[in-house]
Amino acid sequence: MNWEVVIGLEVHCQINTKTKAFCGCSTAFGSEPNTQTCPVCLGMPGQLPVLNTLAVDKTILTGLAIGAQINLESKFDRKNYFYPDLPKGYQITQFTVPLVEHGYIDITTKDRGDRRIGITRIHMEEDAGKSMHEGLDAVSHIDLNRSGIPLMEIVSEPDMRSSDEAIAYLKNLHQVIRFLGVSGADMEKGQFRCDANVSVRHPGDEFGTRTEMKNMNSFRFIKQAIDYEVMRQIEVIEDGGEVVQESRLWDSVKNESRSMRSKEEANDYRYFPEPDLPPLRVSQLEVDNIKAGMPELPHQLRARFETEFGLSAYDADVLTQTRELSDWYEALVAAHPADPKRCANWMANELLGRLKELNKNIEDSPVSPNQFGELMDRMGDNTISGKIAKDVLDAMLESGKSADAIIDEKGLKQVSDTGAIDAMILEIMAANQGQVDAYRGGKDKLFGFFVGQVMKASKGKANPGMVNQRLKELLKG
Repeated sequence: MNWEVVIGLEVHCQINTKTKAFCGCSTAFGSEPNTQTCPVCLGMPGQLPVLNTLAVDKTILTGLAIGAQINLESKFDRKNYFYPDLPKGYQITQFTVPLVEHGYIDITTKDRGDRRIGITRIHMEEDAGKSMHEGLDAVSHIDLNRSGIPLMEIVSEPDMRSSDEAIAYLKNLHQVIRFLGVSGADMEKGQFRCDANVSVRHPGDEFGTRTEMKNMNSFRFIKQAIDYEVMRQIEVIEDGGEVVQESRLWDSVKNESRSMRSKEEANDYRYFPEPDLPPLRVSQLEVDNIKAGMPELPHQLRARFETEFGLSAYDADVLTQTRELSDWYEALVAAHPADPKRCANWMANELLGRLKELNKNIEDSPVSPNQFGELMDRMGDNTISGKIAKDVLDAMLESGKSADAIIDEKGLKQVSDTGAIDAMILEIMAANQGQVDAYRGGKDKLFGFFVGQVMKASKGKANPGMVNQRLKELLKG
C-alpha cells in the first residue's frame, strides 16, 4: 500500500502499406522466409532508400486522431546497433524531430475513473527482421521479410499507475488504430506489440529506476508482466537491494521475467542524421486534407449511436468495438429502420454470441444485415415470437437461407387468431380445473403455469401478447 507504480508504454505498430518503408518489397504476411527482400532492405552498399509517402499520411492521420501536433518538418536519423536480424547495422528512425508530438488517449478505469494519458510522440521507423529459434536443430535462422516494414513507434508519457490503466490505454489505442484503417494491428502477427517501462516509488518521491519489458503482443501477457515486475521491484527494494536499469523478457510459460541486457540510452545508439534522406516536409494543406478524410472515431460513434438510435451506453460500446461492427449495425438499421434498439439488442446479445461460437467475426457472418433486418421485421409484425426468432436465426446461420424461407418451410408463423387461442385456453382450463379454482381463489402465481401450457400446446407459435390478454379474460370466470 506504500508503493506507487509508474508505467510508460512504447507501442510498435505496423503501418498497413503494400510495400516497405524505403523500398518496393511486399509487406504481405506469411510468405516463405527471405522471399520479400531486395538490396535496399538487405542493406547492400550503394543502395538508396526512397520514402513510402502513404506511410507518412497514415502516421499523420494517427496523430490527428489522438489530438497531437503534426510537425510540418521532421527528419530521419540512423540508430546504430548490431543485431543478427538487422542487416544494415542500423535502423532508419526519427529521433530528434518526430513527425507527431504531444497527443493523448482518454481512458476509464474502475479505480480512478476518467483519465487522460499523454502521448509524447509518434515517430516513423523501419522494422528489423525476425530471428527464428524453434525447431531448427539448436541453431537460429533469420527471416528478413519483415526487415524494412514501416512502423509507427507510439511513446506514452509515464502517466499510468496500474496494469489496469496500461491495458485500458492499449485497448483504446488499438481500437483507434483499427478504426482509422492505418494498421490491421493483429497482435498475433506482431503488428501491434508493446514495450513496458515500469518503476515503483513512494508517493511524492522522484521516479524510481525503471526496467523495460520487451516485445509483448498480448494484452493478457502485458498485464501479467507488469504485475510481476512491480512485485519483483518492490521485493528487491524492501530486501535492501537496488533495481537495475535493464531490458527484460517475459516468459509466458513460466510466468516470470528474465534479464535480457542492460538498458540502452540514446548515446549507446550513436544517433546521427540519415544522410540518404532529406528532411521530411509536409504542407498544412496536406495535413488539412488528411484531417478532412478522417473517419468517425469510436467515442464519436458511441455518442451518435446513443443520441441518434437511442441505444444504451452498453450496446453502443459493444457495437463500436470495431469499424466492421459499427458499419454492419448501420447497414442493419438502414434495412430495418423501425426499431434500432431491438436491432442493437439482438445483434449484441444473439448474433454476436452465435458468431463467437462459430469462431467468426461479424464480417464473416453467413447472415447479411438485410437478412437480419428481415428477421427483425418478422418479429415486429408478429409473424413470429422472440423465442421462435432465436430458432430461425440458428437455421439462418446454418443454411444461409432467409428468415421468410425458413418460417414458411417449417410452418413457424405465429398464431394470432383469437378463436384458435381461445380454444386452446378453454381446453387447458378444462384439463386443469383444480388450478383454475386455485387461481380464482387468489393464487395469482398460477398464471405463469397457464401461459406455459398454452405455449406448449401451440408449440411456441401462439402470440404471447394475445395469450396473456385472453387468459386474463377467460380465467376471470
